[in-house]
Amino acid sequence: MDATSGDPGSGQPAAAPELKASLTLDGDGSRIAQARHLAAAFLTKVRVEYGTPVAADTVQIVQLIVSELVTNARKYAPGPALLRLRTTGPVLRVELWDSNPVLPAAKATDPSRIRQHGLEIVAALARSVTVEQTSVGKRITADVVLATP
Repeated sequence: MDATSGDPGSGQPAAAPELKASLTLDGDGSRIAQARHLAAAFLTKVRVEYGTPVAADTVQIVQLIVSELVTNARKYAPGPALLRLRTTGPVLRVELWDSNPVLPAAKATDPSRIRQHGLEIVAALARSVTVEQTSVGKRITADVVLATP
């Protein structure tokens, strides 16, 4: 995890540090659990070491978002994937890049559908979700507010 802060010689108050963590994912399904643990440890560090408020339920919400994104990447992308977590002030940005260029789309509500609810779950839990193609796949970004004021 990396931490950076403002320029101490600028005379401006230091902004909250931008903290980062990442995990490269291969075809091993055990990485889903590792990604969830990374998210929990990262949020603990953000709260304990940097004093950034993190709501009690935010850890579980972020772990669920990470699980859904990583599971879908493992299921549908043929190659490696990358999970990145980054704080930007009071927001956690969860980014998942994978090698599949096909963009997911939320399906219409259907109570009888048993699978394919991942993007719906992520969209319901995150403040915002973006899906974009990259030159070698796609990136899904979910922003989560760390604590409500």
